[in-house]
Amino acid sequence: MCNRYRPASVTYIRDVFGFTEIKVREPDLPPVAPSIGPYQQGPFVHSQGIEVGQWGLIPWFSRTRRPTGKAGRPISTNNCRIETVATAPSFKGPWARGQRCLIPATDYDEPYWGTGKNIWWRFARRDGTAWALAGIWTEWTDPESGEIVVSYTMLTQNCDQHPLLSLMHKPDPALPPDQQDKRAVIPIERANWDQWLNGSIEEAMALVKLPDADLFSHGAAEPQKQVDLPLRDDGDAP
Repeated sequence: MCNRYRPASVTYIRDVFGFTEIKVREPDLPPVAPSIGPYQQGPFVHSQGIEVGQWGLIPWFSRTRRPTGKAGRPISTNNCRIETVATAPSFKGPWARGQRCLIPATDYDEPYWGTGKNIWWRFARRDGTAWALAGIWTEWTDPESGEIVVSYTMLTQNCDQHPLLSLMHKPDPALPPDQQDKRAVIPIERANWDQWLNGSIEEAMALVKLPDADLFSHGAAEPQKQVDLPLRDDGDAP
């Protein structure tokens, strides 16, 4: 899963995706932060343009902008498992309606626990372009003000078999290495953007796969905390 990333600039998104208008639903929306965490505002792209919305999808049954379940308790919705997106109450509606999006990210961070304590590990693209991370989005009407609020979530996939990404996150000591269900975001390559945004559900699902390890430029988010990862010479995890 991902809990923080750095968004691509609005200028970059305009130039690369070809949209000139950015939809902002609220007149007093604060500027996009250089680094985004859950429930902050971030830009994303859908089939009709660029939106700025809340990272943390607000389901239709939530009572507040900070997502709540049907019983009124807070829930986490900034990530969604691709395996359950079609059935999870918070996400199945936007998924069925084809409300897929791409989240342009300069890089994103994951926790590395190989030293016994967390080191935030940063993942950028080796080619210097931004990631286009798979997501879904929706609109929610504030029951008090009547405002329409837009929000989005990142989709994640199992990465237990990935030589690099499987090293991230704190392992569960009760489970073997190949059954940890560690999670990673889903990058969509540029040639497949239209298929993700406009294709059928089956066509979109065909794009869900682990990225090649050689796509990554990576290291500790704080350079002074840099350590060697336990990769074999062939790039595989032990």
